[in-house]
Amino acid sequence: MLDIVPRISSEDVSALPAAERLAYLRRAIDGSIIFTHGFGIEGQLIFHWICEGNIDIDVVTFDTGRLFPETYQLWAETERRYGRRIRAIYPNGAALERLVAKQGIDGIYESKQARLACCDVRKTRPLDRALAGAAAWITGLRADQNSNRRDAGLVGFDASRGLLKFNPLFDWTRDAVLAEARRHDVPINALHAKGFVSIGCAPCTRALRPGEPERSGRWWWEQDGSRECGLHLPKRAAG
Repeated sequence: MLDIVPRISSEDVSALPAAERLAYLRRAIDGSIIFTHGFGIEGQLIFHWICEGNIDIDVVTFDTGRLFPETYQLWAETERRYGRRIRAIYPNGAALERLVAKQGIDGIYESKQARLACCDVRKTRPLDRALAGAAAWITGLRADQNSNRRDAGLVGFDASRGLLKFNPLFDWTRDAVLAEARRHDVPINALHAKGFVSIGCAPCTRALRPGEPERSGRWWWEQDGSRECGLHLPKRAAG
């Protein structure tokens, strides 16, 4: 897979309108391209462009079993709007049963280790299955979301998974994404109107308080600043 990296440079991609970046990637890459959709505003806009351009990109989402009702409603509304299914990937049933038996249904609040174990079963391991055999992975990462994401770039290479990682909205702001979504009447989560900005699983997400950074509503009870579920960290060895 390493030979795909020189064929796509951040400089070439940055000169293109974001909607055209996806078509550019599809032309440049042989093999499967996976877009992991979390139903945020960024993901909804990317999905809109994929559908409008009829681009051959596989769209998947991770149904953790603990999403907000509003997220499921948006999922259904989005499929109706675009006439396309979004492929659901679920946690391994046996692994999830072991997790809940060990730490309880809300063990995430007991320690960061317990929370990360939950994210691993419900999100990270399903990601590994989704990306197996893929040549490229599309995400909705933006540079200004938090300090952990500023170095991701428009184009990168995930060495732990052996594929290209493409972030077509990396150089966009949240306001720009929201304006473009509104311009195209892209459906968005009803929770955004209630102060929720970054929306994940219901037990792990709250609305922002005035002046808080965008990702502060995620895992808010944890004291350190490194709050990620693991999807955008190097792949862990199977265990």
